[in-house]
Amino acid sequence: MTKLAAVSTENLAAAAKTSEEWDSFLRQKYDPASVAEEVPKPKDAFRDYESALTEQPKVSQFYAENHEKQTLSFVLSQKAKYASLDKLTMGIWEAMEKLNALVDDSDPDTSLTQIEHCLQAAEAARRDGQPRWMVLTCLIHDLGKVLFFLGEPQWAVVGDTFPVGCRWSDKIVYPDFFARNLDREKERLQTPLGIYEEHCGLDRVHMSYGHDEYLATVVKGYLPEEAVYIIRYHSFYSAHREGEYRHLMDERDERLMEWVRKFNPYDLYSKSDDAPKIEDLKPYYQELIAEYFPEKIKW
Repeated sequence: MTKLAAVSTENLAAAAKTSEEWDSFLRQKYDPASVAEEVPKPKDAFRDYESALTEQPKVSQFYAENHEKQTLSFVLSQKAKYASLDKLTMGIWEAMEKLNALVDDSDPDTSLTQIEHCLQAAEAARRDGQPRWMVLTCLIHDLGKVLFFLGEPQWAVVGDTFPVGCRWSDKIVYPDFFARNLDREKERLQTPLGIYEEHCGLDRVHMSYGHDEYLATVVKGYLPEEAVYIIRYHSFYSAHREGEYRHLMDERDERLMEWVRKFNPYDLYSKSDDAPKIEDLKPYYQELIAEYFPEKIKW
């Protein structure tokens, strides 16, 4: 088994800051009213690329690197690297505790831990009477971020996901940043279908690699297909929020994408400054985890 990479406190803080700012950017982009009090800007302010370049430089710099480096070749190499699940062996709650090291020390106002964020999403789904597997999915959907501890750079862990191997949609955030992606020079990869067939199904489509794809590989075989689908595509905003890439989807995708849309509000809009009481909730969630997972699994 691979040992966790020795990641410096500074690098973890930088990773945490990027992850938090990306989450904030998504909330502002897709529901500006949800952050109206903390960000007094017009509703369309975060749909303006030039404004965001100035006001959120870390996010725009992150997307510039992500869009340049997420090539078909890179994705295939990452899928091969992690497909064997031979990097770690640990339990689900253990992974949640590991992510608590992702703290942005430079921002004392960001007080909630990763576990508290996970519990907020899960508790929101639980209050709404969602199926138990959905509550569990809300709890664990970001655990693929353990890639940070395996030495992966930020642009290969978080960020909106999108198909590679075909033309990029202009509905992907910051589409102009694909100008430096080497796949732009490959004619076949700049057609709507690229290397794929029409309505082939997203199972046959290579997505940009990050925490979504990684965790979907880890939990496949333990969770219902709806849960695995949510985990794999929850950052695929150009599809489930913008309606793009339907020419690659099959009937299964059309059906399961509805579950992603049901999940999305719990992901983006359940965060608040009211910290859940971890010790009070821990027995319930450990029991829920044990319903689907053994004590330890391979990562």
